Amino acid sequence: MAEDVKNLAIFPGAFDPLTHGHLDIIQRAAKLYDRLIVAVGHNPLKTEVFTPDERAEMLRHHTNELTNVEVSIYSGLTVDFAKSLGARVILRGIRDNVDVHAELEIATTNRIIGDIETVFLMTSGDHILTSSTLIKQIVEIGRYDADHLARLVPLDVAKRLGDRLHSTKE
Repeated sequence: MAEDVKNLAIFPGAFDPLTHGHLDIIQRAAKLYDRLIVAVGHNPLKTEVFTPDERAEMLRHHTNELTNVEVSIYSGLTVDFAKSLGARVILRGIRDNVDVHAELEIATTNRIIGDIETVFLMTSGDHILTSSTLIKQIVEIGRYDADHLARLVPLDVAKRLGDRLHSTKE
């Protein structure tokens, strides 16, 4: 079993694409925990644009100045991954009441089956309506403008997203 680290949290997600909202949560959580693992997972309900390795690389690039933040790829249940690391906390970002409703069910289940607590951080006001799914839809439909999109995602991520989604249409 992994070493039990009291002040270790994991922040799981698909991060497809990485948004300023994700980075906001990561930067704020890095101040709250001695060690934060940003865990790149797979959501079978979503169509992924980037591979797990590509998403992890983008996360590493944008969090490299945070010395207590690590990026890891995992598969399977988040609660099992958290337990394998000895984490006691799963960190989740909340944008609105829809997120609260969905996340409460998952948090309760994780507590029952894994004895893992979930801590919610409210997304900052600037990012409250930022959604990776919506960003992908905007780019796919053809409303791609890297400069405008960079208000929602880092500019390099916006360019990669545009290149990826537009190259698949050709």
